[in-house]
Amino acid sequence: MLEAYQQHVQTRSQQGIPPLPLNKQQVAELVELLKKPDADNPDFLIELLSERVPPGVDEAAYVKAGFLAAITQGQTVSPWITPQQAAQLLGTMVGGYNVEPLIKLLKHPQLAPVAVKALSHTLLMFDAFHDVAEQVKTNTFAQQVMNSWANGEWFTQMPPLAEKLTYCVFKVSGETNTDDLSPAQDAWSRPDIPLHALAMLKNPRPGIDNALQQISDLKQKG
Repeated sequence: MLEAYQQHVQTRSQQGIPPLPLNKQQVAELVELLKKPDADNPDFLIELLSERVPPGVDEAAYVKAGFLAAITQGQTVSPWITPQQAAQLLGTMVGGYNVEPLIKLLKHPQLAPVAVKALSHTLLMFDAFHDVAEQVKTNTFAQQVMNSWANGEWFTQMPPLAEKLTYCVFKVSGETNTDDLSPAQDAWSRPDIPLHALAMLKNPRPGIDNALQQISDLKQKG
């Protein structure tokens, strides 16, 4: 699996686009590797788990969240990921399958502060909001999360915008429609957005003979 994925990464790099994220089966195999004390290149394995799995409610995210939650609850062990690191990784998954495990950690004496930090900056809570609200009366960590949401810290703690933003405009003459930006002959690649983007404005028109190169040249201006 690792060899195949590394080859995929190299191929995409040659195309100038990012690799596809890991799928459900790849994450399942990655999890098994992370359980082995003699795993090769564990730093690379952890990077894959933290950086190459879609967040939210993707099937691959389900596998990742389940593995990390099991570590935090002492139900499984990885020699390469501590319970605290697992909790921190859960906090990077935006929302979805990581929410329930993080709420459970609000009752964990050692890991609750990590869960507070993660949940305070998680917006996609949906009905799980009520699970936190239910704990407020008896759990000071739940109260901290609620206070953070009330104060909008997910927004106020973000880096401020720059005082000035400078842009270069790529002007396209005439009318531009969907088929210019997403040509029908490349419809097969639409689920793969970075790959499909290579077909944008591929059909020549006045002033455009190689859109991607022209855009790249403009980017050199900064």
